[in-house]
Amino acid sequence: MCSRINAVNQNHISISLSELAEKIGARLIGDGKIEISRLVHPAEAEKESDLALATERRFLELLTETTAIAAVVASAQSAVGPQRGYLVVERSRYAMAKLIDIFSSAPHFFTGIHPNAFVDETAEISDKASIGPMTCIGPGVRVGANTVILDNVTLSADASIGESCLVYSGVRIGERVKIGDGVICQPNSVIGSDGFSYVTPNPGSVESAKASGQVNSINSQIVRIHSLGTVIVEDNVEIGANVTIDRGTISATRIGKNSKLDNQVHIAHNVVVGENCMLCGQVGVAGSSIIGDRVVLAGQAGVSDHVTIGSDSVVAGKSGVGRSLKPRSVVAGYPARDKAAAFQEIATIRRLGSFMEDLKAVKNRLSILENNKNKD
Repeated sequence: MCSRINAVNQNHISISLSELAEKIGARLIGDGKIEISRLVHPAEAEKESDLALATERRFLELLTETTAIAAVVASAQSAVGPQRGYLVVERSRYAMAKLIDIFSSAPHFFTGIHPNAFVDETAEISDKASIGPMTCIGPGVRVGANTVILDNVTLSADASIGESCLVYSGVRIGERVKIGDGVICQPNSVIGSDGFSYVTPNPGSVESAKASGQVNSINSQIVRIHSLGTVIVEDNVEIGANVTIDRGTISATRIGKNSKLDNQVHIAHNVVVGENCMLCGQVGVAGSSIIGDRVVLAGQAGVSDHVTIGSDSVVAGKSGVGRSLKPRSVVAGYPARDKAAAFQEIATIRRLGSFMEDLKAVKNRLSILENNKNKD
């Protein structure tokens, strides 16, 4: 039987300011007995039980006008409002993450298996899992305890998903894909589609262009290389909306523990992403590349095929990585190179106009000197 569960709404939470201080490691100033029910922007407070988030200096002046009688401020700031209580934090965004986790609402979902879901009789679904309407669970699928799968999701044959996962609407999980515990998949992501892998019977245009710089042959026939591998998503990975992760050709494409993929990221076949990585919006990683642990790829960065990026590296937005990088590299630009050198080149290019004016003046001066010499 399926029943509706109403998500806990932050308006229904009541917690004292002193309890919040303990939970997030903040320093309490003022009345710790104030009861808090919501976390809000200072300008959007509607009642005294709202907690105003004013960790940025530009929000401090709003504290004199807000209805909230308690506020969160950064340690480098001074409390300037009439509030009766303050939470003083060191790392503002880290504190905000903890507070939002306390006050956030879970999505609405159905307990058990919705009657409008299709579940193959050979699938193993935990009694504590939730399967939403119009979701399709294929043969041999395994779903762990406390995992919530919302509506219109597809889990193909022999896929498995661990415990305490959250899969939003429209996600497609391919055959034999393995997903660990605590994974979040945002709407319309595709995990386990076939890789973009093709070959020509004879050396094609790309091969000749790489070898000689010229196109000496043509692609008269393009043969598809099927993907026999799978995708492995390890524990506590978060996958944004409209992310695509291709299965490996023979082995697995792998996303390491606790890594975070932003919206519209593409991971090609055979790629290995390490642990605790952050791949920001519209990042693309081409086939068979290896991303080390704790790597940050900023928005729209691109990584070529068969490239290794060493652990703890940072790649700036819109960079194009065409060669392997050693650990702790900080690169920018296209092609990606040392960030300081790349920014120096940009600054130099911006000054080219004035350089040309100076050069023109020098040429004019030389021309005058030569004319005067000829007259003498």
